[in-house]
Amino acid sequence: MVESGGSGRPRPDSEESAEGHATPAPPPAAHQETPAEVPDPSTDRRHGPSEETTDEPAEAGTADDTKPQDGRTAGAPEPADRTPDPADLHPDRPLAHSTPALGETPTPAKGRRRPPRPPETRGGLLMGRPFGVPVYVAPSWFLVAALITWVFGGQLDRVLPELGAARYLVALFFAVAFYASVLVHELAHTIAALRFKLPVRRIQLQFFGGVSEIEKEAETPGREFVLAFVGPLLSLVLAGLFYLAMQTVEPGTVPGVLLAGLMISNLIVAIFNLLPGLPLDGGRMLRAVVWKITGKPMTGTIAAAWVGRALAVSVLIGLPLLTQSGALGSEAEDSVGMDTVLDALLAAILAAIIWTGAGNSLRMARLREHLPELRARNLTRRAVPVETNTPLSEALRRANDAGARALVVVDAHGEPVSLVREAAIVGVPEHRRPWVAVSGLAQDLTEGMRVSAELAGEDLLDALRATPATEYLVVEETGEIYGVLSAADVERAFVKAMARPS
Repeated sequence: MVESGGSGRPRPDSEESAEGHATPAPPPAAHQETPAEVPDPSTDRRHGPSEETTDEPAEAGTADDTKPQDGRTAGAPEPADRTPDPADLHPDRPLAHSTPALGETPTPAKGRRRPPRPPETRGGLLMGRPFGVPVYVAPSWFLVAALITWVFGGQLDRVLPELGAARYLVALFFAVAFYASVLVHELAHTIAALRFKLPVRRIQLQFFGGVSEIEKEAETPGREFVLAFVGPLLSLVLAGLFYLAMQTVEPGTVPGVLLAGLMISNLIVAIFNLLPGLPLDGGRMLRAVVWKITGKPMTGTIAAAWVGRALAVSVLIGLPLLTQSGALGSEAEDSVGMDTVLDALLAAILAAIIWTGAGNSLRMARLREHLPELRARNLTRRAVPVETNTPLSEALRRANDAGARALVVVDAHGEPVSLVREAAIVGVPEHRRPWVAVSGLAQDLTEGMRVSAELAGEDLLDALRATPATEYLVVEETGEIYGVLSAADVERAFVKAMARPS
């Protein structure tokens, strides 16, 4: 399964600044080899946090992505391309009239609590970095490996009874070899993604399959089709290679049984993943076809997601019926009792994975539609330039008089050199502010902390993730200071974009 995107999972690993604000990352999209669990965007920065529900006005500095916020430097002319919203705050009025002034600690509304940030996980046991991409084995893999060992060991007892207890070692070898085949399948997706200049976050082997987490969507339907098809194609190639190898060994021996099992399992992986429904590879291929015909990637996602949900229902109902009918190779009268329960349980698990994956793919695609609404120009706070030795109390007075929410430290020539951190300001007691210079609370500007006011959507998120910080200097194309962008504002806007319906 390949997750690509951007849906987006704040990345997969979202990186947090020293002040603890995570920069959201666009959710990754996914190609599924064997049925696999699809990461929830709410916990994977590859996917963002859940929305906070409140009836109070926005917090200090909160920039609603539906209402552009004035981000220019205090005293600078209004940008020509900016259309003020009548419901927005007046650009020349201190923000303290509606939100706490710069330097004040916001008073949380009664009963309001920020949901705890989910703990960061790497995805399991790191096995290596082929092509520079980390490969993890999730804890759930060990459960499935044990189940495969037990089931295949029971089959070996009927085929090769002379093995005795050693059959479980052979079965364990088969489980490892099978997942090695799944890894090769994932590497096919990874190599194709890297060939198309799409960054791959990681590969994870997990419950019932594997996931290649690609951070961006393919730019064209043709690339999307190729990216999805290479996985099942390589599984078919592996099945053919194992079949050819079978011809060189004696049937009924350990090598013969292992090669036959690997041939059949890779054939099943290929056929299953070619089924035309998300989150399977065949679903991404269907999405690419509909995208090509209609010219709309969202239309392709909707079609493939609903086919995936129909496929989930078919698996839930059809798999037990096929087993009962004997169409899968067993006699109908033998398919009773515990075997029937296990078949129904397996069908339910597969159906749940496919249904959830289809829903998540649809949710990620809808989120992508809203990502362009995250614009640096609209989220930027107005800033006041102050010199290095300016007392904090004087700097705050200037900021509140100008209706600004940020401080930029400039040199004698007016060039920005650092940003005063809001968290540091709040931490200074009022009686000490006349004696504290702003330079002691500032963070030196690095090249990555200067972002263009024209950045939006994934480009904006990528720029912030490349240099984790709490504040960024936003500049015009001419180099003129536009204002200061807070990572917290971007995170809140990202949450709202996730919750907004398409």
